[in-house]
Amino acid sequence: MSIAQELETVRDWLRYAVSRFTEAGLFFGHGTTGAYDEAAYLILHTLHLPLDRLEPFLDARLPHVEREQLLEIVSRRVDQRIPAAYLTHEAWLGPYRFYVDERVLIPRSYIAELLREGLSPWVPDPAQIQAALDLCTGSGCLAILLAHTFPNADVDAADISSDALAVALRNVADHGLQGRVNLIRSDLLSNLTEKRYDLIVSNPPYVTAMAMEELPPEYRYEPELALRGGDDGLDAVRTILRRAADFLTSDGLLVVEVGQNRVATEAAFPRLPFTWLATESSEDSVFLLKREELVAGERAAA
Repeated sequence: MSIAQELETVRDWLRYAVSRFTEAGLFFGHGTTGAYDEAAYLILHTLHLPLDRLEPFLDARLPHVEREQLLEIVSRRVDQRIPAAYLTHEAWLGPYRFYVDERVLIPRSYIAELLREGLSPWVPDPAQIQAALDLCTGSGCLAILLAHTFPNADVDAADISSDALAVALRNVADHGLQGRVNLIRSDLLSNLTEKRYDLIVSNPPYVTAMAMEELPPEYRYEPELALRGGDDGLDAVRTILRRAADFLTSDGLLVVEVGQNRVATEAAFPRLPFTWLATESSEDSVFLLKREELVAGERAAA
C-alpha cells in the first residue's frame, strides 16, 4: 500500500508532512518559522481551504486525487528543497497577497513591518507623501504597500531585472494599482529622472560574499542578483547613500534595509547619523536618514 493510500485524513497528512520536514532538516525563512506552520500552510493551500482555519478540517477524509496532490507537494518540498512560496506561487505580507516565482526574491522585508504603522512618527501625516520610490522593487511588494499606506502618493518602482519587473507588473495589476505604481527598469538610481521624492525605501541586495557561500539550499532558488551585496554586503548601499540626496525633497526621507550589516554600515559611513528603526523582529536592520543628514554627511566627507 502506498503512502497516499495509507494517509486518509488532513490530520494524517499534517503529521506526515511535519515528520518529513523535520527529518529532512528543511530551512524555514520564507514566511513560516517551523515545520508545523509550513506543513499546515502547504496542506491548506493545496486543498483550497482557508489558510487561517485548520482545526475544522483535521478529520476530513480526502479523496485519492487530493492525496496524490499532497504527496507531490510534500515530496517536492523535501526532495528538491524548493521554498514553499515557489511551490504555491504566493507570499504574504500582512493581509496582502503577492504572486511570486523564481524570477523574484520571496517577500520578507522589515520595511513592510514599518509600513503597517505608516512610518510613524517619522511621517506624521501619511497624506503628505505625494511621491515615493521603491528601489530594488523585485516583486513590487513594497511599492504596493507604499501605495496602500500613503493614499496620495504616486509610487515609482525600480529594478534592474526585466524578469522581476514582469512579476511586479502582475502584482500591480492584481492590486488594481496600475494608475499609481509606475515600473521603471533601472540599475539603482542610474536610469531615473531628476524627480524628487518625499520618501525612498529600498531593500537592496545585502548578503555578504561569505554569507552567500553558506546559504541554505532553499535560498539557492532565489535570484542571486537580488541577494549578493559584494564582499561586505554594502555595494548597493554605497551607491544609494552617495546619490539619494539628489532624488529627495527638502524634507525627504531615505529608509534602507541592510540585514545584519549595521556594524559594517556604521563603520563605512562614520559621519552619517543613522537612525535605526525597530520592528517586531529586528532592532537594527533598517536605517532612516533625512535628506539634510545625507547632505551634511557629504560635506563632512569632502
